Amino acid sequence: MDTKKIRCPKGDFMNFPYGYSDFKKIILNHYFYCDRTSRIAILETNDIQLFLRPRRFGKSLLLSMLENYYDVAKKELFDKLFGHLEIGKKPTPLHNSYFILKWDFSCIDASGSVDQIRQSLYDHINNCIKRFLICYQNYNIPPINIDPANALSSIQSLANAVEFMDTSIYLLIDEYDNFANEVMMSGDRHIERYESLVRKEGILKTIFKNIKSLASSDVFDRIFITGVSPVVMSDITSGFNIGENIYFEDDYNDLCGFTESEIQAVLSKMKANEVHSNNALEIMKLYYNGYLFSQDVTEPVYNPTLVLYFLKRFQKSGRFPENMFDENLAMDISEIKGGNQLIIDLMQQSHQSHKIEIQQISQKFGIRRMLSDATHDRSFLISFLYYFGILTLDGRSENGDQVLKLPNLLTKRLYVDRINEMLLPEPVERDKGKDAAKKVYQKGDMEALCRFVEEYYFMVFRNRDYRWANELTVKTAFLTLLYNDILFIMDSEREIERQFADLTMIIRPDMRNFRLFDILIEFKYVSLADAGLTGEEARSLSASAIASRPSVMRAMEEGKEQARKYSKSLMKKYPELRLKSFVVTALGFDRVCWSEVVVPLSSHGEGGGMRE
Repeated sequence: MDTKKIRCPKGDFMNFPYGYSDFKKIILNHYFYCDRTSRIAILETNDIQLFLRPRRFGKSLLLSMLENYYDVAKKELFDKLFGHLEIGKKPTPLHNSYFILKWDFSCIDASGSVDQIRQSLYDHINNCIKRFLICYQNYNIPPINIDPANALSSIQSLANAVEFMDTSIYLLIDEYDNFANEVMMSGDRHIERYESLVRKEGILKTIFKNIKSLASSDVFDRIFITGVSPVVMSDITSGFNIGENIYFEDDYNDLCGFTESEIQAVLSKMKANEVHSNNALEIMKLYYNGYLFSQDVTEPVYNPTLVLYFLKRFQKSGRFPENMFDENLAMDISEIKGGNQLIIDLMQQSHQSHKIEIQQISQKFGIRRMLSDATHDRSFLISFLYYFGILTLDGRSENGDQVLKLPNLLTKRLYVDRINEMLLPEPVERDKGKDAAKKVYQKGDMEALCRFVEEYYFMVFRNRDYRWANELTVKTAFLTLLYNDILFIMDSEREIERQFADLTMIIRPDMRNFRLFDILIEFKYVSLADAGLTGEEARSLSASAIASRPSVMRAMEEGKEQARKYSKSLMKKYPELRLKSFVVTALGFDRVCWSEVVVPLSSHGEGGGMRE
């Protein structure tokens, strides 16, 4: 593994900068830093660049690194900040040669009217110019007039002052689309408010028209912009169409994000117990890995912010964090037209046998095009989810289409609760479902959960038009009720000897001291037509009568055989398991049969069954 990129204090203790994005503070205070400065020379090949990554993926730290590298006022600090890093061995000629003007659009309050948003944006830009004047007060910059009511005038005054100086401005814009995305995701009722910011003479469009003009006059000699998606840029594109999109390029796949070898190097330096370190890596791999941002790169990257969150707690307590999940990563796509259906579709399509495929990731689509997406594969909506990190690249299909998938368990976790709340809006009902689920992994009893699904979930399914009526729908229902990533590693379609079990719940290594069962479930679906029944007839029959229907019996036997095979392989691989295995068969969206499948190490058979 490559340990050269890992920079940390000597000894076993490492300061992990979780929540920090100040490069100078991180380096001078000897925090852990994963060196990405070798990319600076490549980045210099373009003057104006747009770099997109999901939220909380290290973009702000990247900008801070560039800010410190190019800032003319930090020339005396160059050796302290960069001397020990890759770029310090061979700096580019442009280091410490620019005035830095930095805007952070995540600071803009998006909750008010268009006029209030405009003023918030003006205030932010004016404050950044004031800071600019303080930072460069010793550089004899001519007077600049700051207009509180019109930051565009302030920008022009700054440009006039700097235009004939020997030093140009490097403009850094962080989260260019942040406040616009907040308005956009507020639902259809706020789309006009969003469009008034980005269309015609909207303030955001006007600002970028000014940036374009100043870039062509060399006042802004270089510009680096970060954001999440190209939607906002597409909507203002006529005002700013000179930037280079670098977010799909191979060289930048891990510009933000950690590789597995880098995380292994960190764990090695921490000198934790080998088994504990291996378990930590496995947990992080399941929850935080899996992101690919380039077609021709095969090694995925980990979400850097969440890895630092994990490592900081792991080092402090020697234990894994109970909550692997960050609410700030969730995006409420239910506000988008068709969003509720899309959430369920994603959960179902993400299983091994149902890949998500579109012709290609769209790089230029505005809000209207996305919300009125009439493409058969919903390519604009799917592309939008890719940019937000909900989906990631997964190669191409035999037909050459782009394949996507949920990158890890974290992204799946983000929408499990959404589905639960969508299908069971009453908190009392959700609590009943969770209580029934506890009986499965605490007592090894599936009965209460199956009855709950029949009584509550199936009533919802019967009254709604969902695209699939098969075991995937049933699996989604059970997954949302059973999901507990504090106690378990939740994995649908776990690969076992090149085959896939429908749902496994493996007790987390740090939770194995509790009285819990590991769970494996195989799901089957029998249509009412195959059973020769109507829904009303199915609901009127006894449990034993349902279980004795030939089509149901065949499905149960097939599921038992699969569960036996997977259970034996799983126990062979993980001998410490306290495994309970089940087959669950749905008859339409009306009834549920279940059977426990007992697989002793020496022989196998089944017990339990469908209970009256």
